Amino acid sequence: MYDVITIGSATMDVFVECEDANIVSVSSKTKKHDFMSYPYGAKVEISDFDSKVGGGGVNTAVNFANLGLKTSAIFKIGDDIYSQGIIKSFENTNVDLSNKIQDPKDSTGFSIILVSFQGDRTVLAHRGANAHIKMSDINFDAIKNSKLLYIAPLNGESNRVLDDIVNYAKENDVFVCFNAGSTSIKKGFNYLKKILEDAHIVVMNKEEASMATKIEVRPDTKDIKYSTEPIHPDVKEMFKKLKIKDYQIIVITDGGRGAYAYDGKNYYYCPVFQGPVVSTLGAGDAFASTFCAALNRTNMDIGKSLMMASVNSAGVVSEFGATYGLLTFDEIENKLIRNPEYTFKIVE
Repeated sequence: MYDVITIGSATMDVFVECEDANIVSVSSKTKKHDFMSYPYGAKVEISDFDSKVGGGGVNTAVNFANLGLKTSAIFKIGDDIYSQGIIKSFENTNVDLSNKIQDPKDSTGFSIILVSFQGDRTVLAHRGANAHIKMSDINFDAIKNSKLLYIAPLNGESNRVLDDIVNYAKENDVFVCFNAGSTSIKKGFNYLKKILEDAHIVVMNKEEASMATKIEVRPDTKDIKYSTEPIHPDVKEMFKKLKIKDYQIIVITDGGRGAYAYDGKNYYYCPVFQGPVVSTLGAGDAFASTFCAALNRTNMDIGKSLMMASVNSAGVVSEFGATYGLLTFDEIENKLIRNPEYTFKIVE
């Protein structure tokens, strides 16, 4: 019996930092986009380089295990040098790898992460085997014998298994946490709604929530007094559309602004837990999985769970690598004790 089983991607991540990288902002009347740029046609020197294992399935499994939960992971890799690195990375964790999928005919996922001087990043991703998970690959008995199924974003053909695994989990009384990805969202709200109906916890970032609901946060805030409200009214409308069932908790993360949650009665706002930022890669995985685990630890205290998730996410962004800087529950609680001024708000 597992406390949690995750399903998602596994990649070898190569971090590249370059002092010649520039951040270019392009604005229109209603939108603003930031781009990372390098001198065109030039040979650019790398100032820092590192490689780590990542991917939503791996990152969250390592975090759940680090938080003390009996954890197994479903992910798909090839049989190459990168797959060896991924398997080796689990040696000092308590994650059960008996449910991993390995196909020698496929290539292991690989990403190049371009890190900016601001700590944010642009990811060049080769999905590889991550995009080819089939129903026949999955050990459904392992899902049945788990208390929680955590679904990280599934890309490409792998997204086709989403309906079946969520339905199977529901039929077998397995709690489901769904971290929606762009592949699912792009299929349209009618498709996404079927998944939302069976998920107990749904986590998206604000951009994903906007894409899913077709609700945009209006940049002109003169009439809606956003400056005096911790949660934008348009974000509240996203929550109302995303919450399909009474038992669901919806979470929307908003980068440096913090995170919000909605349980059908109250809106919760939690600011970012402040700390050094080296790389934001893995912050979302740490936040979402910690929130799910913390709900059980705190007896479904949504505000406290948001705070715990933010503290653990801050630990991850303080180091290179999506599974570095992760904290145990005791370490998270000690940080909260040492920072009594840090708290959440309940918003009407």
